[in-house]
Amino acid sequence: MDTCTLLQEYTAGPRLLVESLELVTPEMLDQHPVPGRWSIRQVICHLADAEIIYADRVKRILVEDNPTLREWSPDDSITDAMCLNRDPSNELEIIRAVRLQVAAILENQDIEVWQRTAVHSLDGPMTLETVLERITSHISHHVNFINEKTAALGIS
Repeated sequence: MDTCTLLQEYTAGPRLLVESLELVTPEMLDQHPVPGRWSIRQVICHLADAEIIYADRVKRILVEDNPTLREWSPDDSITDAMCLNRDPSNELEIIRAVRLQVAAILENQDIEVWQRTAVHSLDGPMTLETVLERITSHISHHVNFINEKTAALGIS
């Protein structure tokens, strides 16, 4: 995928997420309609937390020589207690703002920058382009789970 298309898809992610939440009411946010899965609020919090981590990864690849990217386990931090008082609209704004910032940084980079590398602690060497492809698909991956939850709640 060319970098222009990748950046367009990357910046479209927050809109895709917001659209998946259009029919979700505040009462539905903390329900667990699919046993063993996060609530919708937890998914939103996870995505906001992940965007901050991913932005750090992108910036480190840009300024460090072959940095190590440590694995992050969201299951260790996404609990009802960690998310209960977090306002979904604030979390969505974080996601949108971080993606706009990172896109602005990447927009005018030379093509060679996209091939800068990092080493993921589990997945090994990867380029900035590969990291951004993974980040770009993260929201749509979780939108599928939100759709599963809304279907289980009878609102899809």
